Parts: sequence; C-alpha cells; structure tokens
Amino acid sequence: MTVQVREHQKTPLWRNATVLKWAAQLFVLGAILAVFALLVSQALTNFASSDISFGWQWLSSPTGVQLREGIDVVPDSGARALLVGIVNTLRVAISGIFAATILGTLIGISRLSKNWIVNKIATVYIETIRNIPLLVQIFFWSALAVTLPALTADDVGEYFFKVSNKGFAFAGIFPGLGWLPWLMFVIVGFFVGRYVAKRRKKYQEDTGKPGHGGRYWFGIVLLSGIIGWFAWPLLGFMSHVFGAIESFVDGLPPVVFPIIIALAAIVGSMWWIRNFFESRRTPAGFGKMTDDDWFRVIFAGVSGVTVAVLAFVVGGFSLETVAGDTQSVAELIRTVIGNFFGWLSAAFAGDVSTIVAETQMRVREGGPLVFSKPAVVLLGAGIPQYARTGLVITVPFFAIWTGVTLYTAAFIAEIVRGGILAVPKGQTEAAQAMGFRRGQYLRLIILPQAFRIILPPMGNQYLNLAKNTSLGLAVAYADIVAVGFTIMNQTGQSLPVVVVWMAFFVTMSLTISAIVNYYNRKMMLVER
Repeated sequence: MTVQVREHQKTPLWRNATVLKWAAQLFVLGAILAVFALLVSQALTNFASSDISFGWQWLSSPTGVQLREGIDVVPDSGARALLVGIVNTLRVAISGIFAATILGTLIGISRLSKNWIVNKIATVYIETIRNIPLLVQIFFWSALAVTLPALTADDVGEYFFKVSNKGFAFAGIFPGLGWLPWLMFVIVGFFVGRYVAKRRKKYQEDTGKPGHGGRYWFGIVLLSGIIGWFAWPLLGFMSHVFGAIESFVDGLPPVVFPIIIALAAIVGSMWWIRNFFESRRTPAGFGKMTDDDWFRVIFAGVSGVTVAVLAFVVGGFSLETVAGDTQSVAELIRTVIGNFFGWLSAAFAGDVSTIVAETQMRVREGGPLVFSKPAVVLLGAGIPQYARTGLVITVPFFAIWTGVTLYTAAFIAEIVRGGILAVPKGQTEAAQAMGFRRGQYLRLIILPQAFRIILPPMGNQYLNLAKNTSLGLAVAYADIVAVGFTIMNQTGQSLPVVVVWMAFFVTMSLTISAIVNYYNRKMMLVER
C-alpha cells in the first residue's frame, strides 16, 4: 500500500487570522490618527480665518488674573494661575476622598445595624443624597453658608473659631521655621519604626509572645519627632548641599534634560519589556506568546521611543517668560529644578523671606510647628475681613467640598454594605461563637475580606469625586476649570486651555486608578 503524505499548505494572508487581526487594528489606529490630524488642521484653519491665535505664550505672560483663594491670589503668569487652580482642585479631591471613604464606610455599616434608629437614619441619608442632583446640593450648601452672620467692625480680634458669611475660621498648627528639617527626623523615625515593627512581628510569630509592633512603631516615630523638635538646627548644613546642587543644575546645558527624559523613557520601556518576558518564563523556557502579548511588547517599545523623540521636539520650543526674555522648554525645566533645590536650601537655612517669595507659603517664625489663631482685621476701606492667620475655609470651598463628599459617601456606603453582605454569613457566626464583639469581628474579620470586593467599585467613586470637583465653577471656587475660564476671557486662548484641562484630569484619573489597582493587587488572595 502506498502512503500519501499531504503537504501542509500555508494559509493565505487574506485568510490568516493573525494577519487580519493586526491589519484591522493598524487600520483603525491609522484612521483615528488621520481623523485627529484632519480635525487639528481644520481647527487651525478656522482659527486663522477668524483671526484667533493659537499658542502657548500665555503660560509665561502676565494674564491679569486675580483669584479669591489659593497659594497665590495674584499669579504673575498663566502657568502660575493654572498651578493655583490645580492645587485648589487637589485640595478638594484628596481631602474629599479620605472623608468620603470614612463617612461612607460608617454609613454602610450603620445601614446593617440592628438598631432601628441607626439603620433608618443611614437609609434616609443614602436615599436622599443619592437622588438629589449634585449641583443642586452644592448650591444648597453655598446658599446656607451665605445666610450666616456678616463680619462687622465689632468682630475685629483673634478667635479660636469664627463663623461668618465669608467662611469658617479655625485655629490650627502650621509649618514653622524649621518644619522641613524636623520632618526629616519624623520620616527617618517612620522607616526605622517600620523595620522594628517587622522584627517584632517575626518575634511574635517565632515565640508566640506579644510583639507589640504597632506600639514600637508609634513610639519610635514619636521619639524621633521629639528629638527633631530640638535637633532640627543640626541639619542646617544641608542648606549648603542643596545650594551646591542648585548651582550644579543651573550650570548644566539645557540639552541635558531632554536627554535624561529620553533615556528614562527608553530604559523604562526596556525594563517593562524585560519583566513582561520574565513573567512568561516557565521551567521549560518561555511560554507561547499570544498576539495580544506581542502587541503589548511592541506598544511599550514604540511608546518609549515616542516619548524620547517628543522630549527633544518639545524641549526645543521657545516661550516668552514673565521677565520678557525667551527661553526654550528645556531651559525652563532647568530653571524649575534649580528653583526647587534653591527652595530646599532656603528651608534648611531658615530663610523665611526666600521661602515665602518662591512658594507663597505662609511660613511662620518659631519652631517646626506653630499654633496660629484666626483674626478679623479691617482693610484699608474699613471692610472687615479674615487675616492670613489660622485656617480659613471659604464659602466656595465649603460648598463644593461638602457637596462632593456627602454625595460620594452615599454611593460608597452602598458599596460597603454590598461588600459586607457578600462575605459568607458563617464568618460572622463563627466570630460571634468565639466571643468577638460586633466592632471586633467587623474590624478584624469581616471588613478585611469585604474590602477585596469593595475596592474596585470604590475606585470608580474616587474618579467620580475627582471629576465632580469641576462643578466648583458654579459657586466661584477657583479650581482649574474656573481659572481656565478666566484665562480664556483674558487671552482668548480657548483650545489650549481645554487641552490643559483634559491633560490634567486624565493624569489625575490615571493616578487614582493606578493607586487603587496597586492596593487591589496587594489585597488579592494568593492561591497556591
């Protein structure tokens, strides 16, 4: 009998699934880039025909913007004004995320309480807050604050706490002359305490005796803070170190900074590709790479090269500074880095005038931390106003912060409730059988398991809170959106300002997502 061997015919390209898959993706990518290029070209053409300029000179030029609150109420350039708006936005977003998490967790637990009053109060809160539009709530809190008593000449003086229709003033503790050197002692104590706590935990696991790692950690940090309170002047020599670094940075050629950025991008992409291949390594060698795996590798490499090229292209752009001279972006980067080390040098030297001039921080003379009370003073026209002492929460900040925090906390409460209910009921019954109180088994058994379920949807609420801060425009809060609108009116540069908005919110959202995903991976159960 003759055995016939059928030759394996190669699949034609038009029927090859891999080729078709890559061709479709490249076609879609090319179409998106072409549409984007067409839109940009058409926008520039429309700007030219309408005599509307498009550029970035406003970033370094005085814009005449005056803000109601922030690290600098009279910024000298568009970039400085946007920086004030960014800081104000982050103030609401970061503090709101922490407050909404704590409040939402407490309300979510209260929703499951067997106490009828506590349960119904939590239910009414959730159902009421969730079903009222956020903008309406922000207007409500603003209107409520405006109805408070006005400041008068009789209110002049210092207070521990003062309420008026111009805001809420609190006494507080603020950075003093030696706050940064003292902070170095605290940071060192934190890491030393962390190391000691790990050793005490290992001792507890080996011997079965209490290790009290948390107490050791807290005690070391407290001791470091006490030592630093008196010993912070000893770090004054660091002023000369940072001053030397500032001089070194100022002496570098501008081209060095695009080179550093390009090398960092290429090395970073190579490091990611190497780790990706190592994750696919098996005892028999590398596992089979799928099309998506190769796409990730190629995308990482192309991204690194693209960033490296853009570093040189963007670094060569020229901008006119506030002083009237022209500098490239690379030179401006050098100036910013040099000024940062100059600020560190002034902080360790205790030069208050330099710190205030370069950062607009209200640094007070005295020890590392200074207690300051709010005060009411009369301005030149005899108008009572809060002085720049103490902590003053303005009405716009109060309205936007309270609105987004309470609104987000209502959704977080439902997420927490669902996460707790998702934990098997046997866990609660076992804890009760062992004599655990409700607070103990919630803190030690239920919530650690529930947060594995809670964290991903909670991350979405964090993103919503961060983006909802843009509603501060409705109550004249000087966030990045409100500042951007003011710059638009002053300069007419609408499209560049919108680009800055988009870049900022994308960056903030990706940062929040990265942090949440990191903790989500840390809390995942590791299967054997």
